[in-house]
Amino acid sequence: MPVADAKDGPAVPEREAEGMDRSRHVADELREQNQRFSAAVENMSHGLCMFDADERMIICNGNYINIFCLDARVIRPGIRFLDILRHSVDIGIASQSADELYAIRKPYIDQAKPSTYEEKLSDGRIISISHRPLALGGWVSIYEDITEQRRAQEDLKEQHRRFDAALANMSQGLLMYDADGRLIVRNQRILELYGVSAADLPLGMGHRELLEQLVRLGVYASIDIDSEVSKTETRLRAGQTRSTPSQLADGRTLMIARRPMSGGGWVATFDDVTESRLAEERMTHLAHHDPLTGLPNRQMFRERLDQALEDATAPLAIFSLDLDRFKTVNDTWGHPAGDWLLKSVAERLQRCLRDETDIVARFGGDEFVIIEFNFKNTADAEKLAKRIVEAITKPFRDKNREMHVGISLGIAIFPDDGGDADTLLKNADTALYRAKSEGRNLYRFFEPGMDAMAQERRALESDLEAALPRHEFDLDFQPIMNIASGEIVGAEALMRWHSPARGTVAPDKFIPVAEETGLIVPLGEWALRKACTAAASWPAGLRIAVNVSAVQLKSGGFARNVISALAFSGVPAGRLELEITETVLMDESDAVLKTLRQLRGLGIRIALDDFGTGYSSLGYLRRFPVDKIKIDRSFIRDIGNRDTAAIVRSIIGLGQELGITVTAEGVETDGQLDTLRKYGCVEAQGYLIGVPSKAVDIQRLLKSRGLHSQTG
Repeated sequence: MPVADAKDGPAVPEREAEGMDRSRHVADELREQNQRFSAAVENMSHGLCMFDADERMIICNGNYINIFCLDARVIRPGIRFLDILRHSVDIGIASQSADELYAIRKPYIDQAKPSTYEEKLSDGRIISISHRPLALGGWVSIYEDITEQRRAQEDLKEQHRRFDAALANMSQGLLMYDADGRLIVRNQRILELYGVSAADLPLGMGHRELLEQLVRLGVYASIDIDSEVSKTETRLRAGQTRSTPSQLADGRTLMIARRPMSGGGWVATFDDVTESRLAEERMTHLAHHDPLTGLPNRQMFRERLDQALEDATAPLAIFSLDLDRFKTVNDTWGHPAGDWLLKSVAERLQRCLRDETDIVARFGGDEFVIIEFNFKNTADAEKLAKRIVEAITKPFRDKNREMHVGISLGIAIFPDDGGDADTLLKNADTALYRAKSEGRNLYRFFEPGMDAMAQERRALESDLEAALPRHEFDLDFQPIMNIASGEIVGAEALMRWHSPARGTVAPDKFIPVAEETGLIVPLGEWALRKACTAAASWPAGLRIAVNVSAVQLKSGGFARNVISALAFSGVPAGRLELEITETVLMDESDAVLKTLRQLRGLGIRIALDDFGTGYSSLGYLRRFPVDKIKIDRSFIRDIGNRDTAAIVRSIIGLGQELGITVTAEGVETDGQLDTLRKYGCVEAQGYLIGVPSKAVDIQRLLKSRGLHSQTG
């Protein structure tokens, strides 16, 4: 028998013991595996739940319980899947009923195919469910809370949507290149700016390819592509932003800004700056040019003059120019006509220049300035001055209107008359003052003694401007006599200026200045009102004569001022006599005619003063409504001369023929008065008849209606 039987007993119990040991070992190993499986399942980052073929839960982990907020006491192994759904509805986590949820899941369970779907919970969370069938029936599901992931995806989509919207609505064109220099983004605006299609600029093309394509398409006429690419790469490597203007073939200008991106690559933005650059150019042009004439303005002229003086190797001449009688054009035809005239003058001045090196500028109003370069001698300047006078004195014709102006010029020479711009311009202005004071259409070169005269003129203007508000003006009255009867028929108001600093200033000294500066308008209005007020106390029928300047008559409110003076004083219109000179009539304008006819229609008399000394005295009598002509004192002074006497007889005879009263001025002797009486002259005025007197003195004389001792 076996040794094992003798010593150890029977063999069968030993085999049974070995089997039990193996069973325990297998059980222990299975238990360890289950523990490891449970630990693995429990430590998963996702939820897990396993079901058998009868749809009963085998196992689930804590994440599954937490994801669905389930009660671990309810969700135990063996619970049916449908009951889990009902529990989720009961606790309010499900967004649908249990039956609806089951109906959604059932097809996935029955098909026994792997599938993934999503469920949205009532609290808004989104759970991704991965369904995997088991070989022996049943299934396992993996649950992942993808709320944040989905929100991030939606945020990214929204960001992309906004980015696309921003790109589509940008006023700028945009191109974006990656680190390899390939085009990855372009917007619609860049296609519009370049006038190309998306197919013309496909994504993926390089910077060089894009430039070559734009040249082929004719967007750029010609560019140095190698240089453009090289400069862009150099600046981008250095981390520099580069903005450069780029001229397109159609004349537009794009401003291109290239900026490196932190992750490599770069973005380029494109602005159409055509209008802004044109506006900038216009602003620059306007800053240096006169907007009306297009000529250089004072600033540009000074810059050119300063530069010319700094670089000067030869003398040059500065011309200061001022139009004569420009204000008359403005007052007669209006400012639009004046603007047209200034532009026409500018064109004529430019044509007078010798070449493009000479410069003519407008300083404002009717003031112009010229630099004549390569100046050799005064003869050169005289030639230019004569050309200018000849050009400007020719009539300007516009819309069937003919305008006449003159021009005065002052000339200063560098370096003789000054070494800097300020001195040269001042001295040219001084010479201009001299030219204007001596007449019209004249030019004068600067002389050292002129400066004192110019300063005196400026001081006179300043004193004159302050004189009216300081009540420094007064009126004297000189009687006018009817030669036949010897009776005083009226008086002429003569303006007097009693300056505290200058004493009594002669009218021929300050009246021309008042006319040139425009001060004659308020001064004349004051004189008219004061004269009418004085005449109101005179005997009825005696006339008051008031001198009227051409500037006054051409001012818009003259007729209104006359009517106001008559109404204020109570003097009838028939007693007022307005004396005008022939310069008033030179324009033969509709405005002058209309004003004169309006005044005569009121009964006011019009007298033509200084008759015979003007431009075409007889011609004016045919065209203008005149009630009286006054023979200038120069003819009366020389009436003993046979030729002068013949002229006086002719003027008196003309007045008789036309029914116009003739008054002789400057009658100082009995012989002159006798001659005038013999020729049939109607009225006389002068020292023989009566000296200019104050208002109270003339009032006594007029009230007495005294006769002159020499009545014949």
